[in-house]
Amino acid sequence: MSVPANILQQVITYQESGLAAAVNFSAFVKTSNTKFKNFNSIEANLGDTVSFDLVPRFTTQNSLVVSFESSVQRVQNLTVDQQISTAFAFTAQQFIFNVEDYMQKFGRSAIAEIGANIEANVAQNAVTNTYRFYGNGVTPINSYNDLATALAFFRTYGVPKGEAKGYILDTSVPQVVTSGLAQFAPSRNDDIAMSWELGNFSNCEWYTSNLLATHTAGTEGDAGSTLTVVSVTKNADGGVISITFSGTDGASDSNSVKQYDKFQFVDNVSGQPNMRFLTFVGHKPSTAKVQFQSTADAASTGGSQVTVLVNPPLQAAAGKNQNINNEIAAGMQCQVLPSHRAGLLTAGNPLYLAMPRLPDEVPFPTANASDPDTGVSIRQYFGSQFGQNARGMVYDAIWGSTLVAEDSMALIYPL
Repeated sequence: MSVPANILQQVITYQESGLAAAVNFSAFVKTSNTKFKNFNSIEANLGDTVSFDLVPRFTTQNSLVVSFESSVQRVQNLTVDQQISTAFAFTAQQFIFNVEDYMQKFGRSAIAEIGANIEANVAQNAVTNTYRFYGNGVTPINSYNDLATALAFFRTYGVPKGEAKGYILDTSVPQVVTSGLAQFAPSRNDDIAMSWELGNFSNCEWYTSNLLATHTAGTEGDAGSTLTVVSVTKNADGGVISITFSGTDGASDSNSVKQYDKFQFVDNVSGQPNMRFLTFVGHKPSTAKVQFQSTADAASTGGSQVTVLVNPPLQAAAGKNQNINNEIAAGMQCQVLPSHRAGLLTAGNPLYLAMPRLPDEVPFPTANASDPDTGVSIRQYFGSQFGQNARGMVYDAIWGSTLVAEDSMALIYPL
């Protein structure tokens, strides 16, 4: 029997899949120090900046006959200078026929997108607010030995007591765990084999992130240049605030050094002592190599020299800010990190995040809430344009973050 040529209508329905919105790791936002989260409510504080104190520094004398030194209140600022929003709109017909029951999913995705961007911005502190680092940007950090070594160099300089926090690249975790399973540590290995997570190791709580900040180095970093000290400029205390180097990869190169490039003094240079940091408290020689960060872009000259602005000032002269064991001299050499991805070690909760509550958007219905998945505080409001058949939904937030450099160290991963 042949089937007649029927004329049938195909009806396609739009069904909810039940899929959840993709959410990135929110390690930095969720673990930040939020003491000043709503500093706009602090009495007498006006404006978008709050200043908080850093630990004072002093020196000692080997004598009972004292010499009084000045007391300095050291401060750092936290400024709310970031803002973000996501918005979408529908006609009345679209709203009642198509999306009224779907608004929660739109909102969930909007919040996830905002949260990811805030997380990535806070993670940027690992690039901008660190001068010490572990890793060379070429060899991966992918074993328990690497993490333990990084912590050792972090702590030998001097850090606040208590548990540290480590933020590492998410894709490095399997190799770290695998390295641990090869060791004879039955109790620990039982835990990591079950969860495939690092958890607490060496008095440090480890967090993973797929949003670690990246830094694009200047020519010297990516070319692997070894730069030679020509001269230095010092501040009034005798701290070196800029170093002129020779040996750049090219002459008259506007991209020779980029802001936030990180440098390390080279050991075993003929005729030169090895450079080491002094401990932050006590001012005694440590085993940590002297490292610093460029505070601005720098171009090389026609003579293949480049002058790098230095942070922190490197001071061999005695005083509360003394931090290196020898004067920086002509002939010493430095190497620059290549382009990299930056994880982070901290101690003493030095990563500050402020996310003030935005006011109600009168006369529109407004809500403020903290998202449980991303940890961000978000304002939501909606309303209609009079006579325009358009109703919009807005999600927005403001925030600011900062990191105390002396209590932190970058973990350098290859790109």
